[in-house]
Amino acid sequence: MNLSLLTLELGVIGLALALLLIDLWTPPALTGRLGLAAAIGLLLILALSWNMSGGPPVVGCGGMFARDGLALFFKRLFLAVGVLVVLMGVEYRERLALGFGEFNVILLIALAGMMFAASANDFVLLFVAMELMSVSFYVLVSFQRSRLPSLEAGVKYLILSALAAAFLVFGIALIFGVGNTTNFAALNAEGVRLAQDKLYWLGLLMVLLGLAFKIAAFPLQMWAPDVYQGAPTPVTALLAIGSKAAGFVLLLRVLFVAAPVLAAHWSKLLMLASAVTILYGNLCAIPQRSLKRLLGYSSIANAGYLLLGVSALNADGAAAVLYYLAGYSFTLAAAFAVLCIVARDSDDIGVLAGLHRRSPLLAAGLALAMVSLAGIPPLAGFLGKFLLFKAVILQAGRDPAYFRLAGVAVVGVLISLYYYFGVIRAIYWSKDPADLSAIPVSAPMKMTLIVCIGAMLYIGIFPDTLWEAATEAVKTLKF
Repeated sequence: MNLSLLTLELGVIGLALALLLIDLWTPPALTGRLGLAAAIGLLLILALSWNMSGGPPVVGCGGMFARDGLALFFKRLFLAVGVLVVLMGVEYRERLALGFGEFNVILLIALAGMMFAASANDFVLLFVAMELMSVSFYVLVSFQRSRLPSLEAGVKYLILSALAAAFLVFGIALIFGVGNTTNFAALNAEGVRLAQDKLYWLGLLMVLLGLAFKIAAFPLQMWAPDVYQGAPTPVTALLAIGSKAAGFVLLLRVLFVAAPVLAAHWSKLLMLASAVTILYGNLCAIPQRSLKRLLGYSSIANAGYLLLGVSALNADGAAAVLYYLAGYSFTLAAAFAVLCIVARDSDDIGVLAGLHRRSPLLAAGLALAMVSLAGIPPLAGFLGKFLLFKAVILQAGRDPAYFRLAGVAVVGVLISLYYYFGVIRAIYWSKDPADLSAIPVSAPMKMTLIVCIGAMLYIGIFPDTLWEAATEAVKTLKF
C-alpha cells in the first residue's frame, strides 16, 4: 500500500492525535490555544497539498483510493473550511463547557472522513468515509450535553443517519451481488452488461438515497433545520459546508465514474429531486424566525441548486457544482462566524437589531453573506448560480424539461430574496434594542470574517482562476 497517497489524510489524523495528547497537559484556561494550534496545523497541511498538483491521476490501496484533480480540489476546500470552523470553535469554547480539546479532535476526525470521501474509488471506502463523518457528527451535534436542544438534535441526526446508512449498505450489497465488485472502475467497465440487471439499478438508487441524506436533498432533507438549530454553531457550519461538499463529491464519483451508463438514463429523476428540493427549502424558509433554521432550509434549497449542475450530465454542469460549492463555503462560513458571536443566548432574528451600530464588521459580514446566497452580483453566489443555470439551459436543446427545471430554479431564487433580505432588514432597519453597546470581536474572528468577505468578492469578481481549477478537476469524470 502506497502510504504517500494518504499524506494529507494522515496529516490531519496525526494532528488530531497530537492535540489529544497535548490536551492532557493543557490547563483549562489555555484550551483556546489548542484551537489555534489546530488551525495552524491545517494551514500547513493545506500548503503541503499544493505540492501535489500536476501529474496523472494515481490510484492505490487496492484500487480504492484515487488521488486526482477532483480529490485535490475538494481536499483543499475541506482544509480551508476546517481552518475557519476551528477558529469559530475558539470563539465558541466557553459555551462548550468541558472538553474543548476533545471537540477539536473529533472535528478533525470528521474532516479526515471528508477527505477520504473525496478520494473514494470504491463503495467500501465510500461507506467507511461516510460513517467516519457520521459517527463524528453524532458526538459533535450533541456536544453541549447540558442543553436539551443539542441532545435532541443529536438523537434526530443519529436516527435519520442510521436510516440513510441502511439504504447505503443495502444498495452496496445489491451492487456487489450483481457486479461481484465494489470498485468504481471495474463497475464502469461492466456498465453496459450491468445496466441490463434491474437489481443493479435498484442498488444504485438506494446508494443515491443514502447520499441524498448527506447533501440534505429530497427525499431525505427533513433533518437539516432541526439539527442545524440544536447543534453548536461551529458544528452546524461544518455540517452545512463540509458534509454537503463531501456528499456532492461522492455523488459525482458514483454517477460519473462508477455508473455513467446509468446516469444518462436518470436525468428526469435528478431534475425532479432538484426541483422539489429547491421549492421545499425556499418555501419553508419564509416563516422562519430562527436564524439557524432559516440557514437550514436555505441549505436544502442550495442542495437543489447544486443538483442543477449534476442533472445537466455534462462537464460544464459538474464544474459549476465545484465553483458554486467553493463560493458557498466561504459565504456560509461568514454567516455562521457572525452567529457564533451574536447568537449567544438566542438565534432569533431579533438579536440582529442594531447590529450595524454595535459592530459594523459583523453587520457587513452577515449582510454580504445574505446577498451572496441570494445570488446578487458581484458576489460569489451570483456567478455560481449563473453557471449552474447556464449548464441546465444549454441542455434544453435535447430535452425541453430542462427549461421547466430552470423556471422552477428562477422561482426559487425570487422566493429566496424575501427571507434573505429580511435578515438584512433586521440588521439595518429594525428598531434598535435598549442595549447598543459595542460587540467585541476577537482577532481570530476578525481574520475569519475578513478572509470570507475577501473570498466572496474575489470569487465573484475574478472567477477565472477558480473556474479553470474546477474545469480541470472534473476531467477525471466520464460524461
